[in-house]
Amino acid sequence: MPRDNKTPLIQKIAKQAYTTFKGLKCSSGGENKVVADNMSELISLVTAVRAADLKIAPRKTKPSSGAAELQSPPVTYMHICETDVFSMGVFLLRTGASIPLHDHPGMNGMLKVLYGKVSVRCFDKLEDNMNGRPVPPEFDPPLAPLQMGSVWHSVLRSDTEYSETSGPCLLTPMRDNLHQIDAVDGPAAFLDILAPPYNPDDGRDCHYYKALQTGAEKGKDAKSNPEQQGEKEKDQTWLLEVPQPEDFWCGGEPYPGPAVSV
Repeated sequence: MPRDNKTPLIQKIAKQAYTTFKGLKCSSGGENKVVADNMSELISLVTAVRAADLKIAPRKTKPSSGAAELQSPPVTYMHICETDVFSMGVFLLRTGASIPLHDHPGMNGMLKVLYGKVSVRCFDKLEDNMNGRPVPPEFDPPLAPLQMGSVWHSVLRSDTEYSETSGPCLLTPMRDNLHQIDAVDGPAAFLDILAPPYNPDDGRDCHYYKALQTGAEKGKDAKSNPEQQGEKEKDQTWLLEVPQPEDFWCGGEPYPGPAVSV
């Protein structure tokens, strides 16, 4: 029988990601249609990918096994490929695991669920207005003076659940750039594409955040009168940059799927 030389879907995704994000970086006004067409093709390919295409079997939901469970990482990563234009890999989340709220400075990204279900909460830092940065309110509990320099006014852009039949969650340098990812109702895995990759030497380091509660918000919660709060005000919040949470770490495991070259 003739040998099947059909190109694996993940190889097509890698090639298209390189073309798309290299074109996005170098694009000018006259090339906008080419960039849009490339992005549309990449989204189409990523939407079609499934766990079986990467030879990944959905993990079983396992009951807690005490100390052994506590010692294993809540999240593991399978590295697929990386160039100066993009990186690609798979994150696997245990039941109940969460990737804390973090950012992607100057980066574009795609997240496509391979199995299970995840909840993704996306935030953006708000630009300073003409009158300068808004004065932060009093927080509950109060922050130390040194922490005030790490507080960011932000807005909640979306809070969405994704499954393997969903299209990808997209982020850009200016939109949905900060997000938190939680496994829902069992283990989950997703394909992750970032362009360009994290690189602290180029100012693309990962920072973690937590949402703060103001004294005014606590008072509103106590009065339980949300109808008086406008949608725009309700979605705005303050984020504090924090060290990587102690209960989160990411392990590594081999990628079992088709080899990828770019």
